[in-house]
Amino acid sequence: MSMTALLDEVVRQHFPNPPATLEQLDAFEQRVGWRLDPDLHAFYLHCDGARLFDRIDPAFTFLPLSQIHGAGVVMRQDDTDRAGPSSWYAICEVRDSNYILLDVSQKQDSRYLIRDGYNEAFPDPVYCRQIAASFSEFLSGALRFHGGGGAGG
Repeated sequence: MSMTALLDEVVRQHFPNPPATLEQLDAFEQRVGWRLDPDLHAFYLHCDGARLFDRIDPAFTFLPLSQIHGAGVVMRQDDTDRAGPSSWYAICEVRDSNYILLDVSQKQDSRYLIRDGYNEAFPDPVYCRQIAASFSEFLSGALRFHGGGGAGG
C-alpha cells in the first residue's frame, strides 16, 4: 500500500493529530541533528502523531515531533551510552508499554529502519531487533493490527 493510502486510512479510520507545519519539521530536524526520511516527512505533514484504534486506550500512539527523543531518554530516563545507541529514537508507544524505535544510523532505500523497543530487554539489540525496513512498512502492519499481539514482529 502506498504511503498516501496509508495516511488516508489513518485520517479516515483512526485519531490523527493536526498536521505539523514545515517550520515544525525544520525545527525538529535542527533539534535532533538528522533529517526525516520521505515516509516520516509525509506522515508528519499529514498528522503530527496519531492514535490507532482507540482514542483513550490506543494500540499504537505515534508521538508528535515535540515528544520524539532518544530511546534511552524515553525508556530509561538516561542519555548516557549505557542507555542504548544514541541513534535510536522512540517514535511510537505500544499499548504494552514497549516502543517502536527509529534507527537513524541505518537506511535502506533512503528510509530508516524500524526496531522493536522491547522494554524489558532494552537496549540489547538481540531483543530490540529490526522489525520493518521502513516507517511505511511498519505503519502498514500497525494498521492491520486488531487488538492482539503486536504489529511488526
